[in-house]
Amino acid sequence: MNRTFCHSVLSITAMIAVAGTLAFAQSEPTKTPTKPKAPTAQDAKDAAGEHMPQLPPGWTEADMQACMEAGTPGENHAKLAECIGTWQGKNKMWMAPGTEPMMSESTTTISSMMDGRFTKCEVAGEIPGMGPFNGFGIYGYDNVSKKYQSTWIDNCGTAIMTGTGELSSDGKTMTWNYNYTCPITKKATTMREVDRTTGKDTKTMEMYTIDPKSGKEYKMMEVAMTRTGGATRAVSAPTSGH
Repeated sequence: MNRTFCHSVLSITAMIAVAGTLAFAQSEPTKTPTKPKAPTAQDAKDAAGEHMPQLPPGWTEADMQACMEAGTPGENHAKLAECIGTWQGKNKMWMAPGTEPMMSESTTTISSMMDGRFTKCEVAGEIPGMGPFNGFGIYGYDNVSKKYQSTWIDNCGTAIMTGTGELSSDGKTMTWNYNYTCPITKKATTMREVDRTTGKDTKTMEMYTIDPKSGKEYKMMEVAMTRTGGATRAVSAPTSGH
């Protein structure tokens, strides 16, 4: 495998973190979702009745409550769920700085999972000159670390790419920072993705990666996305805790 092909695969892998682009709320906020009330330990006992186990030795009611709050979806999960639906993407990808862009299209399907705690992203497309592309991502918000998190896998590699996201104060831009090992340098490196909401059912994604030859960051992908199916919806709190 030559360097050009390796870099191509690397770029494609990044591209379909296009999924990541969708894990962020794609639509303009119409109404701020009501943050669900975290269930208390007593709520769990009432729901479970006789089947509620005793607190582990040394645990307090506050310990149990902390665990329940950690597992309860809220407004940040509802923000991610705004992207639920089917999206058509028109992609531009640069294999290296200063090169002509490669054009392609992709279809991304976003759905909710684990009672609103996570969103699932599935991407299908065609890589020019390389054949079909399939990618899969999971996105969420960790109530404990207070961070948006994501993972990504696809048929262009064998690694699991992980990242964290930061939402702008106006709720319209999500910036993801990913970590992975470069197949060319064999060293840890980073990738940056910036998702911007441009309309109720439109958004753009820009992806920046490190050029393995120069060591400098460059823009390697740009995607214009339009939602063609599915509606936004708020996330409801589960009926019980954890």
